[in-house]
Parts: sequence; structure tokens; C-alpha cells
Amino acid sequence: MRLRLAPLLASAAAAGVLVAATPASAAPADKPQVLSSWTQTSAASYNAWVAARGNQGKWGAYGFDWSTDYCSTSPDNPFGFPFQTSCARHDFGYRNYKAAGAFSANKARLDEALYADLKRVCSAYSGVKKGSCDSTAWTYYQAVKAFGVSPQDAPAA
Repeated sequence: MRLRLAPLLASAAAAGVLVAATPASAAPADKPQVLSSWTQTSAASYNAWVAARGNQGKWGAYGFDWSTDYCSTSPDNPFGFPFQTSCARHDFGYRNYKAAGAFSANKARLDEALYADLKRVCSAYSGVKKGSCDSTAWTYYQAVKAFGVSPQDAPAA
């Protein structure tokens, strides 16, 4: 009986070695596609990211950096316009593309996605208030275009 168990035990041990050798921290192969899908200019991309942010545990294997300082040193909700979530998505793109080593290639799109998100916020207003919101959105967009850097690349305070 012992001889018959030996091959089975050897196979089980080998399988255990193979499982143990697989890195537990390896992100799913589709991580770049998921990251890209959540950082586009469309409302669908924004909505998908908001849903994922609300259920981060589901995405834990991907190792995304969800941290944010929102609109950095600018007001998160200037003049009462709720820009905070748009800024959080912008931070998500910056932090995760930097971690992927692909920040420079994606910065312009990330900044454009922020502007699209801010304009969607402004679409809830009309008249003078909408004009004020659009103007503020344009200012935020111009600021990140000119001065936006990855949080890791920002000069130490």
C-alpha cells in the first residue's frame, strides 16, 4: 500500500510547490485594460470608475492605488461646485499610470478626462451659474495641463 501512495503524495507535493511558486501579489493580466477603461473621457468610463471605487474590495487583486488628495491645493468644491469626485478619479489615473510606468504616455488623456468630468458637473447648472462653473472647470483643466505631475514626482514640501 505504501508504494501506491508514494506517487500520489509526490504529485500532491509537486502541485503544492507549483501553487506556492505562483506570486500571490501578481495582478490580473487585464489590469492595463481595466485601468484604461476607468480613465477615459466618457461618462460611461466615469460611472464605471465610481462604481468600482464604491466596491474596492472586488478589485483588490488588481493592486490599484485608490488614495487621493482630491483637488490637491485647490478647493475640492469651488464656489459650491462639487469637483471632489472628479479630482479623485484624476488622482487615481495619475497614481496608477505612474505605478505602471506609463504616466507620460497617458497624462494628456487623464487631464482631458478630468475636464470632461468637470464639464459634466457643470451641466447640472444653467445661466450665470453654469458659466461660472464652466469657467472654473476650464481653470482647473489649464492648471493640471500646465502644472499637473504625478504625486510621486511632486517636489517635497
